[in-house]
Amino acid sequence: MSWQFAAWLLLGGSTVLLFLGLPVAFSFLAINLIGATLYLGGEPGLMQLARNSVDSVKSFALTPIPLFVLMGEVLFHTGLAVKVIDGIERLIKQVPGRLAVVAVVAGTVFSAISGSTIATTAMLGSLMMPVMLARGYHPTIAAGPIMAIGAVDMLIPPSALTVLLGSLSGISISKLLIGGVVPGLILSMVFVAYIIVRVKMKPALAPNTELVEYEGWKRFGPLVIYVIPLVAIFGLVVGAMAAGWATPTESAAIGALATVVMALVYRAITVPIMIKALRGSIGISGMILFIIVGATTFAQILSFSGASNGLVQAITGQGLPPWAVVCAMMGILIFLGIFVDQVSMMMITLPIFMPVVQTLGLDLVWFGVMFLICMQLGLLLPPHGLLLMTMKGVSPPQVTMLHIFQAVAPFVVMSILLLALVFFVPAVATWLPALIG
Repeated sequence: MSWQFAAWLLLGGSTVLLFLGLPVAFSFLAINLIGATLYLGGEPGLMQLARNSVDSVKSFALTPIPLFVLMGEVLFHTGLAVKVIDGIERLIKQVPGRLAVVAVVAGTVFSAISGSTIATTAMLGSLMMPVMLARGYHPTIAAGPIMAIGAVDMLIPPSALTVLLGSLSGISISKLLIGGVVPGLILSMVFVAYIIVRVKMKPALAPNTELVEYEGWKRFGPLVIYVIPLVAIFGLVVGAMAAGWATPTESAAIGALATVVMALVYRAITVPIMIKALRGSIGISGMILFIIVGATTFAQILSFSGASNGLVQAITGQGLPPWAVVCAMMGILIFLGIFVDQVSMMMITLPIFMPVVQTLGLDLVWFGVMFLICMQLGLLLPPHGLLLMTMKGVSPPQVTMLHIFQAVAPFVVMSILLLALVFFVPAVATWLPALIG
């Protein structure tokens, strides 16, 4: 059988199953069973599939995933994230669209101590949307920043999806985690600038309300008590990796332990809350690890069938310059983001993209950060963006899907502009990882 047939069967078959609504893990399990039978030698191939399933989740590099997720779950269930929002709100004085600005700043801080994008959006949406709407904010200016900053969670470490991307692609996990910091912070600042300019141009979107002025300790107390210690955890996690004192796994363990200890110090954690956090972490981590089982065998079958080599040679043999190949890859990722989730995007594309990237001699961290930005875009793209659905789920009834689509549009444009910036100025993504070695 030709490699073209194998490519259509494996890549096309998995994509069709995903579009039909079959869960990611089951889609790839079904294709893997067919592929193992055809290309790995029947029964021996099925035995190899079983061995791969065990070996793929034994990797020590995957350990940060449940630990990063646990950090976010603990902060969410203990209510410490609410304290962070209150501390930031007291600092920001009256500016146009003040509450939307607070959502972006608080979301950036929460992104730095949470490994879950959905948790960030759900928490900010459930807490801040009713308040903004009650103060006369238009649903578009209220919902947009919350969804957009939830997606930034993927760029700012810790991020479980970044660890997964690094594991599946062979890119250094620590460099990839640190490489997303500068683009994530740039995007947050651009969001704040956009909100202020937009509301200045059209004040009716976010009417000014009487602001309670806090002075002295009442203003800075929550910052000192809650915000700075929690941000210090982010500094501890990233600093330990940057200085070479700890691996990503060890840094994640330090962060998870520090988060739990801090919750104990604040007396915010109880046995039922800890059980909820652990259950949430187990559910999300189990799903990701089950998907990794499918991804490992899928990549191996693609290689054995000749589809990987055939596709790589077909792409590189066109004589296209590297920049054109990368643009085409980013376009495919953005297109896929309209229809499938981020893990599916990785599983469909990485077995083909990474050999091409390595053949062209491109910087892996640079490519990985652009891949993250494309996945972040996928969270925001109508009609199936995961954060759009999350936002609708936690919003009051008067917020319609049309409001949500309108709200997210300008933030999608800004994210695309960030992607272009990283493409044309690779140092935006590679400078910090190179600086720390």
